Amino acid sequence: MRIVFMGTPEFAVPSLKILVENGYDVVGVITSVDKPAGRGRKLAQSAVKQYAVEQNLNILQPRNLKAPEFVETLRALKADLQIIVAFRMLPEVVWNMPPIGTFNLHGSLLPKYRGAAPINWAVINGEKETGVTTFFLKHEIDTGDVLMQEKLSIGEDENVGDVYARLMAMGGEVVLKTVKMIEKGGYVLKPQDDALVTKAPKIYAETCKIDFNNSTETIHNFVRGLSPYPCAWTTLDDKKLKIYRSQKSIETHSKEPGTFVTDDKKFMKIATADGFLEILELQLQGKKRMDVKAFLNGYSFFESK
Repeated sequence: MRIVFMGTPEFAVPSLKILVENGYDVVGVITSVDKPAGRGRKLAQSAVKQYAVEQNLNILQPRNLKAPEFVETLRALKADLQIIVAFRMLPEVVWNMPPIGTFNLHGSLLPKYRGAAPINWAVINGEKETGVTTFFLKHEIDTGDVLMQEKLSIGEDENVGDVYARLMAMGGEVVLKTVKMIEKGGYVLKPQDDALVTKAPKIYAETCKIDFNNSTETIHNFVRGLSPYPCAWTTLDDKKLKIYRSQKSIETHSKEPGTFVTDDKKFMKIATADGFLEILELQLQGKKRMDVKAFLNGYSFFESK
């Protein structure tokens, strides 16, 4: 099979790498255009492009996926199959081009968590398991018939970065298994059950503020589901305080939700509706990310217990 691979971030690299290492004919790699990054605003390549350059693969970086010149260049590659991992929405002229079709790897057990941030929302919602799904593309996003799924358990204190890393590795293996299944033929597609659909919309930094009127469990999951990026936050002395790691303590108290409690040396916690969220790792605006002891060593708190 002649394969075109489309992807951009680190999450997509293991899927491309496993295809190359298993001798598949990857005739083209489609990824995002180089973008300014860092303080110097120098052009930076996507993680997928960096790997593709190392492997001397044919790279295309279209700004417009509907542009006639790109469509014709893609058609000239004569791909039998296209594989999408963490890329942008495709026009039908692109995804409907290869004779076998175009399949996507999605970081959830579809139809649960359709959308841009499936791993985040699974953790935020306190799910005990998630996984990856490969499915053939069709018009509506994340709705196509399922080729393959594999499950992954979520640890009680794992954050989205932990789950992301494990799903990234699993995703590569599932992409390879899916390609082998398609090669072999005789596979059965499974339609998604619309009654089981849940959504995973894109997350924005301004919506990551913590509401301490919620339960300790809810807040702890919110912190886990947004760490290390974009990160749940509150304010301290009118500065944004990002919380990267926390642990929960469910207990009766008389504190107003959102009240900071600390011994100024070893611990800092914030009152919730039914207990406290103990802060383990944080970053105050203008400061470095650090553990709570290092933070308290250089910060004079306004309230102690």
